[in-house]
Amino acid sequence: MTVLDAPVATRRWAILAVILAADIVDLLDSTITNIAAPTITRSLHGGDSLVQWLGTSYALALGVLLVVGGRLGDRFGRRRLFLIGIAGFTLASVACGLAFDPASIIVARLVQGAFGAVLIPQGFGILGSVFPREEIGKAFSAFGPTLGLSAVGGPILAGFLIDADLFGLGWRSMFLINILLGGGATVAAFRLLPRDDGDRTVSVDGLGSGLLGVAMFGLLYGLIEGSSTGWTVGPILFLAGGAVFAGLFARRQTTAANPLIKPSLLKNRGFTSGLVLGIAFFAAVAGLLYVLSLFLQNGLGYTPLRTAAVGMAPIAAGIVIASISSYQLIAKLGRNLVFLGLLITLTGTGWLYAVIHTTGTAVGPGALIPAIFVIGLGMGTCFGTIYDVTMGDTDPDEAGSGSGSLAAVQQLANAIGAAAVTTVYFKTLAAGQAHAVTTSLAVVAGVTLLSCCAVWLLPRKAPAQHH
Repeated sequence: MTVLDAPVATRRWAILAVILAADIVDLLDSTITNIAAPTITRSLHGGDSLVQWLGTSYALALGVLLVVGGRLGDRFGRRRLFLIGIAGFTLASVACGLAFDPASIIVARLVQGAFGAVLIPQGFGILGSVFPREEIGKAFSAFGPTLGLSAVGGPILAGFLIDADLFGLGWRSMFLINILLGGGATVAAFRLLPRDDGDRTVSVDGLGSGLLGVAMFGLLYGLIEGSSTGWTVGPILFLAGGAVFAGLFARRQTTAANPLIKPSLLKNRGFTSGLVLGIAFFAAVAGLLYVLSLFLQNGLGYTPLRTAAVGMAPIAAGIVIASISSYQLIAKLGRNLVFLGLLITLTGTGWLYAVIHTTGTAVGPGALIPAIFVIGLGMGTCFGTIYDVTMGDTDPDEAGSGSGSLAAVQQLANAIGAAAVTTVYFKTLAAGQAHAVTTSLAVVAGVTLLSCCAVWLLPRKAPAQHH
């Protein structure tokens, strides 16, 4: 890629700030529905399925199109795709904030996720083109602390905006604030980002992405609608159709000239084991976050802000602390660090199960926060290591395809978990809030325990410097 008018040092760091701003907006909007789902559902008169779709729809679109978004940037120019992505994301956020019924907000969330998939992959490529080799590490090191602070502050900001009810907007202000954040980032990106022509020889496997999208939508729609309206012919047909299209997608990966996932990766036992383990773990903890928020608000009567402070902030703090520590340890411990993270997550989940099982809805925040913080430590240890170790036995020419595929799969796992674990919660709710959340925690613990058994199929070490 040719970059015209390479920026001076000050401009480079301004470009980094724009890329970080886009990632922060994406991170905030991917997590705010963990806090806001009960409030949005009551406001729009939705049912249990709306709670599930609010997070699932965003992660579904983002996961399906993430690799395609990166390829589009290579083909048509990263600046062009970044501007399209941030502008489209901002407009979709406005549509979310103006939603008038369940269908309108679900469609808006899908569009939001799609533009996020166009936006996010461009950042690292742009930074690689404007920073000299000796400074690129320093630039990338800004992502960890910045996104970590956003992970801690995001749920609290969401809870504050809902409780503050600014201008009578309630939960809508969480999305409408992107008029300022996204609009400012769009103007800054237009002025600062270097122009590039792209490479028209890069191919984009639109058919493969379409097959994956239909497969995932069919499976998730069948699961959510079957659990909320009953297992009639419709949901069963969607599940069956999703399975058929998943098979067609797998077949496409072996025949396409430029598949989304290189066939050689799928023949690599370490990579496929990490792929499956990642799907299971990320789905479990994504579902746990949703169920915990529902329990705190619907079961304990917490406000969104108190839910963020008691439930989400301790997890986010644990993630940040463990992620920083894991960065220092992964080269030495490899897959043993993944195993340790899973054990910590299992311990925190079991602790939380015991606390709620013993005290029910009489449980206080002092009993909840330590267990929730331990879960965050386990999640942070795994977040930074599972996929790094998964890449341990791959060849250098497979790194791009492997990393992009794993990032997309993580988003799809978030969609699966938000649908599956909340299904368990709602199906067992008739026996009481405490029973519903402990049953959900038992499922999460079971999946985590199975993941512990699968760790030993992973490569022993992460590739040098990959983390």
